Amino acid sequence: MNPLRGQNNVQGSCDMGSFPHELPGYRHVSDDATRAVFESIWGTVIDREPGLRIPNMLDAAIEGTFKGIYIQGEDILQSDPDTRHVAAGLAAMDCVIVQDLFLNETANYAHVFLPGCTFLEKDGTFTNAERRINRVRKVMQPKNGYADWEVTQLLANAMGAGWTYTHPSQIMDEIAATTPSFAGVSFALLDRLGSVQWPCNEKAPEGTPVMHVDGFVRGKGRFILTEYIPTEERTGPRFPLLLTTGRILSQYNVGAQTRRTANTIWHEEDRLEIHPHDAEMRGIKEGDWVRLASRSGETSLRATITDRVAPGVVYTTFHHPLTQANVVTTDHSDWATNCPEYKVTAVQVSLSNGPSDWQRDYAALTERSRRILPAAE
Repeated sequence: MNPLRGQNNVQGSCDMGSFPHELPGYRHVSDDATRAVFESIWGTVIDREPGLRIPNMLDAAIEGTFKGIYIQGEDILQSDPDTRHVAAGLAAMDCVIVQDLFLNETANYAHVFLPGCTFLEKDGTFTNAERRINRVRKVMQPKNGYADWEVTQLLANAMGAGWTYTHPSQIMDEIAATTPSFAGVSFALLDRLGSVQWPCNEKAPEGTPVMHVDGFVRGKGRFILTEYIPTEERTGPRFPLLLTTGRILSQYNVGAQTRRTANTIWHEEDRLEIHPHDAEMRGIKEGDWVRLASRSGETSLRATITDRVAPGVVYTTFHHPLTQANVVTTDHSDWATNCPEYKVTAVQVSLSNGPSDWQRDYAALTERSRRILPAAE
């Protein structure tokens, strides 16, 4: 099984413990020996209980038990489901720090905004889906004066952390010292070989192109039967259609970068794709403004009539913030991973006169949030 990752370093971020229940190298945070390795280097005690996923953070913020968040390179207000819930969670926090290339939508709720830098301004590594660690070398100095890791270090030291890294290679050295599958990885090795595939250690000093050659680490494959738990989202008389959302080729992820380029000539707005049969029943014609409503919220956008979608199903992208398609998606998620249900939302579609009240309010909020720009320019 080789999953196709959505971005170029999803594998690398997972390797480095981006899951709330794991430390780098896919070791559970409850393991005492693993925590001891990091506690001795970091000089702090690590909680043996798993942390929270983003939806849980927002729930806890609304409850008043989650006070602050530091978001680097992600736009959760646009990318996460149930936009109203995300906004309420961010608004409830005492401190929201956003570090990004642009004043993205999440920055509307930021108390502090820190400038990020592009891949052209960074030294480091990407790891792809075949476990291949590739060097990234900057071609220009960061326009903001600091690489992302340096901004994080300055913030940490302002809070008394006492970090002393002077180059990303030292961070890789720490990874090698704490994570067995990366024990032999260094910038010097990557510069010499070009790239290596972990595990890279004493047994495999130049990496491991193929794993499990003579057998799997824990024996034969282990299959686990899990009970199928259907979604709680249901269509009915009020919401008879199913909405699925996704991306389009000309826009990257939520479009924070590509929306600011000439790519908009191919995709200047989010449109609702609807089957001719469903459109005719509702008196909808090509290009009409329609109201897209669910149990969570509503938005308005223009319709595209097409047989690319099946009868009973409608589809839209979520690249343009003034559409905010995720104001319609629910907070239902997978029971095991908390992965949001972007593909199954019961909705109704009807004719509309233009943007909804919520969209107008959101546009006004965005304008107020960016009032610093004219002064800065």
